[in-house]
Amino acid sequence: ALLIPEIVDLRPADAALLLDHADTLAGLGLVVEPFGGGAIAIRETPAILGEVDARGLVRDIVDELHDEGASRSVQSRIDAVLSRMACHGSVRSGRRMRVEEMNALLREMEATPLSGQCNHGRPTYVELKLADIERLFGRT
Repeated sequence: ALLIPEIVDLRPADAALLLDHADTLAGLGLVVEPFGGGAIAIRETPAILGEVDARGLVRDIVDELHDEGASRSVQSRIDAVLSRMACHGSVRSGRRMRVEEMNALLREMEATPLSGQCNHGRPTYVELKLADIERLFGRT
């Protein structure tokens, strides 16, 4: 739970769309409530995401709900929202990590199926042969 709720101003239609899915989102750890007009109060964010841009997450989820539309199954929409949440909780490019964090991340990747790509299909790592590294440093 957040000590102080974060308030996000949305268009009233977007707020209504988000609130239509409030129970599902709460089951995923994202608790939102109406805050008047198009405003939404974010009461809780999924603990697994750690520090997260809650406002950005909510806006992305609204976008995802619009993109998915009513034509997709409920499970498909939940999967899309989970994917978006995972993206927000990921280690971003340029983030400095301690050695312990790097080792923990590598151990988690070893234990996680399909960890070689992100939810959008992009690779999460590249493999370099010794010859490639030597070439990069002008050793060949």
